Amino acid sequence: MPRFKPSILIADCWGSVGDLTFYHMDGKCYYKKKPQCEFKGTASQLEQLEVHRRAMAAWRTVSQTQQVIWHEYGKGAPSHKPPFDGTSHISGQNLFVSAYHGFYALGNEHTPEPQPWEKFPIDALEFTSCVRPNSDDLLLRFRLTFENCPSPERYHLLIKIQLTNPGRGKKPGKMRNFLALAPCSAGDSTAEVLIKDYRGIWDLDLPEYTAHCKYVLLDRQTGYRNIHTPLKFSFSV
Repeated sequence: MPRFKPSILIADCWGSVGDLTFYHMDGKCYYKKKPQCEFKGTASQLEQLEVHRRAMAAWRTVSQTQQVIWHEYGKGAPSHKPPFDGTSHISGQNLFVSAYHGFYALGNEHTPEPQPWEKFPIDALEFTSCVRPNSDDLLLRFRLTFENCPSPERYHLLIKIQLTNPGRGKKPGKMRNFLALAPCSAGDSTAEVLIKDYRGIWDLDLPEYTAHCKYVLLDRQTGYRNIHTPLKFSFSV
C-alpha cells in the first residue's frame, strides 16, 4: 500500500480523486487504486442511489438565497471525515442532502428547509434481548439512555447491522439499515428493531449469531444525524 508523502502545498489527503482513494491507518495516509467492479448493486443499494439522485435534483430547485443559508448552517455541522479536531465542517449541499436522506429514512421524504445544526445529546445503546415474533423475522431489543436530554422523543434510532457466524468479522457491504419501530422516549428507553427474513438477508440459518452494528440518531425535526457509534454483540435465537 503506497504511502502518501506530504508536500508544502498538500499536507494531507482523504477521499477519492480519479482512480485513487486516500485513507488513513495508524495516523498515516495511504492511497490505493479503485477496483474495477462489475457489481451493479443490490436492490437496497439501488434504492438508496435513487434517493440520492432525488436529493441532488431537489437541491437544484433551491433558490440561491436559501443555498447561501444552507452553506452558513453547514459551517456549524461536524464533518464525518478527518480531521476530527473540530476545525472541519461540511458544505451546505452536503447538509441538505443529509437532511433529505434523514427524512427519507424516517418515512417523510420531502425537500427540507434550512435549519441550523444543533448538538446531539449524549447517548448510549446496549443490546438486551431478541425474540422471534414468527418463523421468519427477528426482533432485537436495546436499552437506549440519554444524558441531559429534555426532548428524547425528538430523535429516532437508525442502526446498520450485519449478522455473521459467531466470532467472524464484518463486511461493510453486507450491513443493512433498520429503523427502530418507534421514536425514542424519556428515561431508559427500549428501542425495538425488526429484521424481516433475517436468515435470507445474510443467507445464514444459525442458532447463534454475532451482530456487527453502527448506529446513529436521526433528528425528526431537521433530518440531521449524528456521527455513528459502533456496537458489537452476540446472541442466541
